[in-house]
Amino acid sequence: MKITFHGAAGEVTGSCYFVETAETRFLVDCGMFQGGKEARRKNLDALDFNLDALDFVLLTHAHIDHSGLIPRLTALGYKGPIFTTPATRDLLEVMLHDSAHIQEKEAEKANYLRQKSEKKKRRDVAPLYTVMQADASLRFIQGVEYGTEFSPHPSIRCRFRDAGHILGSAIVELWATEKGKTRKIVFSGDLGQPGQPIVEDPTPIEEADVLLVESTYGNRHHKGWEDTVNEMVYAIRDTLERKGGNVVIPAFAVGRTQDILFLLYDLVRQKRLHDLDVYVDSPMGLKATEITMQHQELWDEEAKKVFSWGNHRHNGIRVHFAEQKEDSMAINDIRRGAVIISSSGMCEAGRIKYHLRYNLGRKECSIVFTGFQAGGTLGRRIVDGAKMVRIHKEEIPVRADLYTLGGLSAHADQSDLLGWLGKFRSPPKKTFVIHGELSVAQQFAKLIGKELGWKGVTVPALGATVEL
Repeated sequence: MKITFHGAAGEVTGSCYFVETAETRFLVDCGMFQGGKEARRKNLDALDFNLDALDFVLLTHAHIDHSGLIPRLTALGYKGPIFTTPATRDLLEVMLHDSAHIQEKEAEKANYLRQKSEKKKRRDVAPLYTVMQADASLRFIQGVEYGTEFSPHPSIRCRFRDAGHILGSAIVELWATEKGKTRKIVFSGDLGQPGQPIVEDPTPIEEADVLLVESTYGNRHHKGWEDTVNEMVYAIRDTLERKGGNVVIPAFAVGRTQDILFLLYDLVRQKRLHDLDVYVDSPMGLKATEITMQHQELWDEEAKKVFSWGNHRHNGIRVHFAEQKEDSMAINDIRRGAVIISSSGMCEAGRIKYHLRYNLGRKECSIVFTGFQAGGTLGRRIVDGAKMVRIHKEEIPVRADLYTLGGLSAHADQSDLLGWLGKFRSPPKKTFVIHGELSVAQQFAKLIGKELGWKGVTVPALGATVEL
């Protein structure tokens, strides 16, 4: 048995693990690389293996860095089943379609600019995949409930467990039988932070022969929930009441947008905020919110309580969803009093760029970051202290107040990760630390050995094949 690490090895995006046994070959995740100039090339090269040999695919969750190359996979010829949870399947209908639309628009823009330049003789840029290809890929996706054991191949047994990251996110427990011997492999997927809004806490896992564990925040601790909420309250009240500007919140359409809406509703319910006009400028955010409302069986008790209150009382908070382009453009005319939630969460694409363009250079406004900003992204440059950033070919000064609310992260921090690992009754024989920037993954791998006494903890290189 061997695993090849085709993505999220020494970096955060592009999760994709190719597992080969004497009996079968399959993928766990098929994610897109995001951020940086090399992302497109890496996405074009990502599926450079024999797709005809694949028997099935397992998806941990719907975020594009874990699922975004599924349409390219099927467009290149894969016709087998793709297993995930029902909620993830529903979210993928929205997310893959949206991702394809972005791919088409970016290719169209690149070709337009090429025609105007001396490069017009070069071959046109093609999107990674089209909307039609994304929609066609959905027919291969099958939903399996948490805790239900299934066999995608006679030599494989699987079970999805709640990862507590976003709606439908899963830890994969997998038992592979090879030459009469059965070994258990666990893929953590992205683990959530315990105590977060809406979703349940990550499910403890007690045993594995081989473990792949994420390390996005393996080198840091999030702010406590109370401190995070206090900072959110301060940012909104100071901006709206004292400075008279807008609050712009870059947020992933799936997961983070719903968490922020929950928090704002709860703060109004507690009378810590009042008279809020909230603009959710993300068609995908609206659809993801609708899907979240359809899967209330996955909510924790606090979420049910808050949204029950929100269904009966609307005093103090007004939520406006901008569905059409005209609705989005109208928000740009609002100079004060708005809380604007828009995607993408790392400010790389989508409508958030327009809201940054109109608000980032204004001292009376604030930008509130609520999630991880990968290296090479616009969000990361802003957070790292850039004085000027380029948006839509225009140099925009960074004058707005900046807030980074680590406590709202959908990812477990260092303590949470160690706490989850500490539930194992005995150390896995091999542990691979993945889905973290290289220095972070290396630091966390050492920490696992030091704090838990585990041996055989390594950080695989991108493209490496490891014999088990």
